[in-house]
Amino acid sequence: MNEFLGVRAPDGTVRAVDVVVIGAGQAGLSAAYHLRRTGFEPGRDFVVLDHAPAPGGAWQFRWPSLTYGKVHGMHALPGMELTGADPDRPSSEVIGDYFAEYERAFGLGVLRPVDVRAVREGGDGRLRVESSAGTWAARAVINATGTWDRPFWPRYPGQETFRGRQLHTADYPGPEGFAGARVLVVGGGSSAVQHLLEVADVAASTVWVTRTPPVFHEGPFGEAEGRAAVAMVEERVRRGLPPRSVVSVTGLLVDGAVRRGLESGVLDRRPPFERITPTGVVWPDGTRAEVDVILWATGFRAAVDHLAPLRLREPGGGIRVEGTRAVREERLHLVGYGPSASTVGANRAGRAAVREIGRLLGRERTALAA
Repeated sequence: MNEFLGVRAPDGTVRAVDVVVIGAGQAGLSAAYHLRRTGFEPGRDFVVLDHAPAPGGAWQFRWPSLTYGKVHGMHALPGMELTGADPDRPSSEVIGDYFAEYERAFGLGVLRPVDVRAVREGGDGRLRVESSAGTWAARAVINATGTWDRPFWPRYPGQETFRGRQLHTADYPGPEGFAGARVLVVGGGSSAVQHLLEVADVAASTVWVTRTPPVFHEGPFGEAEGRAAVAMVEERVRRGLPPRSVVSVTGLLVDGAVRRGLESGVLDRRPPFERITPTGVVWPDGTRAEVDVILWATGFRAAVDHLAPLRLREPGGGIRVEGTRAVREERLHLVGYGPSASTVGANRAGRAAVREIGRLLGRERTALAA
């Protein structure tokens, strides 16, 4: 392994590349694939930095009971299909192995584990990417850091007094740890539904709380519905608002397990409670629920704190994005952000970002030649 591809550079070394890709999940690997396909060489022209300890993106951290057969809408990475996967095998293993093989097949040379601490203006026409493995000076940056590292925990009065256990989807171990417990699940997304359906089989009782009434859809979403949902999320990031997930717009798909949950009452939803007590929660009308565990299935926020030195946040709290390009910084592209935060969206965003970067670097070369 040469010095450039080594995980740690000599102190003070700044390595110059055309593109730094931050993150090696679906969006980051898609971008790396399209960079290579366009003629950029890994290690020489671009580098991929990944915070995770192994291939697989956020999938490697998913709970063991989420088998591959339960995964909805997993789209293959560009250039290599995922075939012959055992539907009863944990999705973390199936997709982790697939991503690892993908990296090897295309020689992407992902560096890990690498913590990117800051991206800032380099003062020489490049962006400076500072990390635990050294510093890179890049003509463009593709940020593909996803959301898994930033679980969102709502705050309620009395939360710190609760004597039971509180955990987030990011820490969900599977249903076994909830045997005999009274469990409160908070959240209206697909993860909350999956947790409830699993935990209900072993728990003494379950309560489901969502901010708004859940919307269930029979049958698969059509192309028109999908496009409309993506357009709504895209409009938010154009306005500089924090992105919502596409699932939050489309609603929840009814399959056999969900139908059984609706029929049994497991998926009977209650509105938000008012406060948390040492032994449970209280609603505004004084109704109480005594619980042993609060499971926060309340989603994630974009992991973009390392971009703070670029001062990209709008008054609404988000980063304004056109396509994949940050409006305030044309050298930065965000993939897997907002409307591209799905496996198929991430693939398309990776291709789009590389196309735009190719145009940007082509303009630079033309200007230098003149």
